[in-house]
Amino acid sequence: MALTDEAITKIRNMIRSGELPPGTRLPPEQQLAAQIGLSRSGVREAVKALEMARVLDVRRGDGTYVTSLAPHLLLEGLRFAVELLRDDTLLEVVEVRRLLEPAATGLAATRMSDAALDELGQILEDMRAAAADPELLIQYDIAFHRTVIAATGNETLTSLLDGLSDRTVRARVWRGLIEANSAHVTLDEHRAIYRALRSRDQLLAQASALVHVNTSESWLRAVLSEQSIDSSNI
Repeated sequence: MALTDEAITKIRNMIRSGELPPGTRLPPEQQLAAQIGLSRSGVREAVKALEMARVLDVRRGDGTYVTSLAPHLLLEGLRFAVELLRDDTLLEVVEVRRLLEPAATGLAATRMSDAALDELGQILEDMRAAAADPELLIQYDIAFHRTVIAATGNETLTSLLDGLSDRTVRARVWRGLIEANSAHVTLDEHRAIYRALRSRDQLLAQASALVHVNTSESWLRAVLSEQSIDSSNI
């Protein structure tokens, strides 16, 4: 493992230095091993690890290439990592979302195109039509926020929030199933965000998004607190 870690570090340094820029084909395994002064087995395991991390792309019969190193590739593993977090860390995920999403929504207010706003308006109409179906409503909810975040033009931010959002989907569907008025609250909050974005009001868009995330966070805190009380009485 020490040799593999060393090989990973050396290949990564070659990429960071520009010696192996995105899209570049790596030297054959034997040549690369000699070049970095390590065994072929260590290089082979390092390549496998970097392939899993979406840093390298192994094309059978063609060779191994450095990927585009785009944020959506390198941060793809975040979604899987977040999915493995225990349920008692769900609140931490929501807290991170609260830190990032309002700021991103405010930024979107200054960058969103008219076409993107029209698309967002249609998604809002779809949400209204799906108000009685919690699972379908959440799918439109996700599409709404992805459209907003994508409008920032910041691929790293978009990838981070995508990875975090998936972890909270089940909790939001659960809320829709057990809270009779949650759909109406959700729709009102999304309308407020949409109106702020349409008016290009950065501060209002940020504040509206913060209210929306805080509603979900407050509900989750209350549910977890009740669960804790119930468990202590068993």
